[in-house]
Amino acid sequence: MMIGIDLGTTNSLAACFRGGEAEMIPNRLGKYLTPSVVSVDENGTVYVGETAKERGILHPLQTAAVFKRSMGTEKEYTLAGKKFRAEDLSALVLRSLKEDAEAYLGEEVTEAIISVPAYFNDMQRKATTRAGELAGLTVSRIINEPTAAAIAYGMGSRGEDARYLVFDLGGGTFDVSVLELYGPIMEVHAIAGDNFIGGEDFTALLATMYLEKAAVAPESLDIRTLNEVTKAAEECKCAFADSNEVSMTCSIDDQPYTMKLTLAEYEKACAPLLDKLRRPIERSLRDAGVSLADIDKIVLVGGATRLPVVRRFVTKLFGRIPGMPVDPDQAVALGAALQCGMKARDKEIKEVVLTDVCPFTLGTEIQVHNGYFEESGHFLPIIERNTVIPVSRTQTVYTANDNQTRVNVKVLQGESRLATNNLLLGEISVPVPPGPKGKEAVDITYTYDINSLLEVEIHVQSTGVRRKTIIQNEQNRISDEEAAARLEQLQYLKQNPREDEANRLQLLRGERLYEEAAGPQRMLIDQAIMDFERVLNGQDRTEIELARKKLTKQLDAFEFGDTNGDQ
Repeated sequence: MMIGIDLGTTNSLAACFRGGEAEMIPNRLGKYLTPSVVSVDENGTVYVGETAKERGILHPLQTAAVFKRSMGTEKEYTLAGKKFRAEDLSALVLRSLKEDAEAYLGEEVTEAIISVPAYFNDMQRKATTRAGELAGLTVSRIINEPTAAAIAYGMGSRGEDARYLVFDLGGGTFDVSVLELYGPIMEVHAIAGDNFIGGEDFTALLATMYLEKAAVAPESLDIRTLNEVTKAAEECKCAFADSNEVSMTCSIDDQPYTMKLTLAEYEKACAPLLDKLRRPIERSLRDAGVSLADIDKIVLVGGATRLPVVRRFVTKLFGRIPGMPVDPDQAVALGAALQCGMKARDKEIKEVVLTDVCPFTLGTEIQVHNGYFEESGHFLPIIERNTVIPVSRTQTVYTANDNQTRVNVKVLQGESRLATNNLLLGEISVPVPPGPKGKEAVDITYTYDINSLLEVEIHVQSTGVRRKTIIQNEQNRISDEEAAARLEQLQYLKQNPREDEANRLQLLRGERLYEEAAGPQRMLIDQAIMDFERVLNGQDRTEIELARKKLTKQLDAFEFGDTNGDQ
C-alpha cells in the first residue's frame, strides 16, 4: 500500500487513495493532524505527536520541535542523553504516521510519496528521503508542497483551464508557485519561497511583544516558562480569528501579567514578516513572466493562512479575496494521495500530466576575465531555476591554464554569482591533453529528473573521454547558518573602500539582483559588479564615487526598467 504524507514543520498528515478518491487517515487519537514533535524520556521511550507536545511543556529539554528547518544539516538535538539529527526525528514522525495508516487501512504500508517545501534544496530533499527509509518506507517520489496542493485543488476544478498562484504558508516554511491547468496538463511555471518563515514566527512575534510589554528579558526565564509564554502566544494568535482584540495572560515568577492587543497593532508589528512573504511572490511572478492581473485564482494552503493578518495581507496584495476550496491543513496530504493514485494508474482517477520545475539553479565554477586578469570562483549556470523538469542541458568550457592535465567540475546549486556562496553537491574530473590554455574543450551535461536526481557527464571533445556520475549528496553538508556566515565574511572582509556604506549597499544590491535574475541578464549584472570592483581595488575615492553612480544607474535599469540607466 502507498500513502501520501505531508511532513510538516508544525504538523504532519497522511492520506491514501482508495475508492476513487483521496481520503485523510486519522492518527491513533482520531485526529488528522499529528504534531511534528518528538520527546524521549530517561528510559529511552519515544513519544511522538500530541503526547510529545504535551510532554514538552513539562520536559522541554527532552523534547524537540520545528526540526524540519534543520533538515539536510549536521545540527543535532540531544534528548535524554541521546543525539538525533533532523532526519532521525522526522523518521520517528513518519514511522508513527505509517503505523497509524496500517491500523486504519488494515494492511501493510510499504511506500509513500512525501511532500517537501518547493524551495528545499537537494540536500534537504535527500534528507527527507533518508527519513522515509529510516521509517521503513520506500519513498516513491518527493513532491513539492504547492504542487501537491494544486493537484488537490485542480482535481475538483471540473476541467476549468486557469492560471493559479498557490500561497503555501505552513508552520515553518513558505512557498509560492505559479501553475497553469489546461486540459489534462498541470504545468508549474515558477516556484519561490523562504524556508525560514511560517506560522511559528508569527507566534514568536507575539511572545516577544508580550515580554517587552511585561519588561521581562527572555534570557532571564527558564525554558519551561518560555514554553508557557509561547503556548499562550499561540492561543492568542488563533483568537484573532474570532475577535479584533485579544488578551494574553501568563505568570512570571508567580506574578500574572495581562497584555491586551488589537488586530491593527498586531498587523503593524507583523510588517517585517509580511514583507518577507512579499519577496518570494514577486520573484515567482517575475520568473514565470506574468503579472498579478494574469493570475486567475489564488489558493491558500497551510494552517498559517487561517490567520486574519495573513488573509488581509494577501487580499490587499492581490486586490481580491483568495480562495480556500480545500482545507488548508489537508490540501498537501490530499494532493500527495492523488499523486499516489496517478502513480498507480488507478482507473478511477482523472489522468493528469504533471510538469514540475527545478527549484534552484544548477551550475559549476569557472574562471572569467574581469577586464585586466583572469578571475576564478565565478558561477556558471547550466540549468536555470524554474526550468521544467526532467531536463538536460550542456555547457562547453575550456582549459583555464597552460599545460593543464585535468578539468575538475564542481557541481553547485544556488543563485549567487560567486561559486563559494552556492551549495557544493559534488565533484567530478576528467584528464585532458596538456597544451595552451583554451585549447581543450570539455562538454558538461547536467540531467535533472522529477525525483531530484542529478546526473553529471563530462566529455573531452579531442579525446572522446567521458566521465559520468549521479550526485548522491552524502558529503559536504552545510547548514544555512554556516552558509550565511560564509557569505557575510566574503562580503565584508575586503579592502577599505568596501567599508563605505554606499559602496556596500550597491554591491549587496547587485548580488541580490543577480540571484533574482536569469539568463543573459545575469551576465550583464556580473560584468557591472566586476567593473565596480575593479575601480574599488584602485582605492581612488573620486573614481569610486563616479563608478558607484554608474553602477547605481545600471542596477536601477535592471530592477525598475529605467531606460535612462547606463547599460
